Amino acid sequence: MRRILDFNIRKEDLVSWKWWASWLKIALGCIVVSLGFELFMFPYKITPGGVWGMSVVLHELFPSIEQGWFGYMMDIPLLISGFIIFGPVFGLKTVFASLFTPAVMLVLPHLIFPDPSVQTDETLLWGHMDLSDDLMLASIFGAVFIGAGVGIVVREQATTAGTDIVAMILKRFAHMKFSNGLLLADSFVVLCSIVVLVFMAGETPTLPLYSLITIFLCVKVLDFMLEGRSEDKLLFIISREHNKEIADFIIKELERGGTYIKSSGMYSEQDRDMIFVVISMRELVAVKRRIKKIDPCAFVVVTDANETLGEGFKSFNEVDNWE
Repeated sequence: MRRILDFNIRKEDLVSWKWWASWLKIALGCIVVSLGFELFMFPYKITPGGVWGMSVVLHELFPSIEQGWFGYMMDIPLLISGFIIFGPVFGLKTVFASLFTPAVMLVLPHLIFPDPSVQTDETLLWGHMDLSDDLMLASIFGAVFIGAGVGIVVREQATTAGTDIVAMILKRFAHMKFSNGLLLADSFVVLCSIVVLVFMAGETPTLPLYSLITIFLCVKVLDFMLEGRSEDKLLFIISREHNKEIADFIIKELERGGTYIKSSGMYSEQDRDMIFVVISMRELVAVKRRIKKIDPCAFVVVTDANETLGEGFKSFNEVDNWE
């Protein structure tokens, strides 16, 4: 038990503003996630997978129990199972995030509904935010809030637990990829929503489609939060006779550095130097034009660099999730 509860909190952390700021960011992320569900998902019975999607389904079956309590009912057993199977891999931040989010969801209905016992789209924010005729808008904004909130939490090296733990268990015992396990868990939730909301409650058959849209957009927003916008390009350049001219252009005109990588052709078996260089997106067109002018037969591969740190690009001091 001592090993499971050892979260490695140091005394110096307790007086560090950066340490406390990380906790505040996690709390903010949990609040943003909760707003996404309470404002855009729960009132319209959209189920974007995960524990909270299942909460929508269970709330339809047991309307007297609020979604936040369903969150505790599922998250706590999943956390305990995770600790038993994997040990202390989650950390105190994940425990906090997975328990704080349901608490926020239990409080929010008292702030956004005139009568918390009647949580409908007509009474949301006293009737000033009824999106029942525009579920696409609810799906989009819900996905943005949820994806952004989860992104804030994950950037601080925590998770909101839930179906992440299910995916980890499937990976351990069913030898399934984590992403496939997560997809399977979320798909099960959407399937349950079809059975309960469409066939039992008589909701519109298009409702699960909005759930799928929300899941897709959540992933995209989460990727953006974690990786940022790809503004840099990675180039691999091979030229038979004009490497020196291309390198001079990169160094003298672009004022960029580069690296020669020793390479060998599989067919010709000839050794050549391949130029490796990172440039900004706005420099890409000029580089391609100059390479075409210098050597129209050059072989060039262009790919995205999600994040570039170092001289000439972003400084390590500008990022806060590399610790």
